[in-house]
Amino acid sequence: MSSTEGIRVARIYDPPGPDDGTRVLVDRLWPRGIAKADARVDSWPKALTPSNDLRRWYHAGGGSYEEFADRYAAELAAPEAAAALAELRGLVSGGPVTLVTAVKDPAHSHVSVLLEHL
Repeated sequence: MSSTEGIRVARIYDPPGPDDGTRVLVDRLWPRGIAKADARVDSWPKALTPSNDLRRWYHAGGGSYEEFADRYAAELAAPEAAAALAELRGLVSGGPVTLVTAVKDPAHSHVSVLLEHL
């Protein structure tokens, strides 16, 4: 798990911690093998996640991480995503927030781009 200014990042497969605060799932798809009751997810704003097209393009090896990050940043500027980002910023200002994800390497995924925008 990593932490930045009241925002933590944790894998959904790790048990919830007592200091997690609000747990926000930042993946478009529900993680395999995790029961919703066990995940203790408080919010799942799908508008903040990369689109299906972008996600498929990146996972198919369509381009570099930098290009993925640029495309995802453009998606975050769209009205629905921008509104969800503003809501997430509000949660962060109210206390600790843990972004939960199934990705194995959050530093090279959409999670790091999302953190930059927070």
